[in-house]
Amino acid sequence: MHPRLRLRPLWLAIGWAMLGAVVWLSLTGDPPASPDIPHIDKLEHLTAYAILMAWFGQIHTRTASQRAWLLGLALMGVAIEYLQGWSGLRYFEPADMLANGLGALLGYWFTRGPLAGTLARIELLLNGE
Repeated sequence: MHPRLRLRPLWLAIGWAMLGAVVWLSLTGDPPASPDIPHIDKLEHLTAYAILMAWFGQIHTRTASQRAWLLGLALMGVAIEYLQGWSGLRYFEPADMLANGLGALLGYWFTRGPLAGTLARIELLLNGE
């Protein structure tokens, strides 16, 4: 938990909504169409998991908490692929698991470096500080 985040409940609500959207988009039988670009779906997976990890890593700033989120998101990415395969509505793709895990790792890296404290800085700007 970041001690300076006064809007922590809002940040958490937004994060959980994003996580829910990723799960729904991953499991729905009729997802929105992606642009017709080769391997764009892998970039979408990588981006979604990077954003989720970077977001929750801004809220949970302790290294152990961030690592738990990294592991949890990576496992979620694996579980969703199995659920897709079992559902008969989508396809099981190991490459998607890799993209999910790499995305979470990228988000972790951003959270530990370039993005560290971003939500706290946004709060300062909103407060006119």
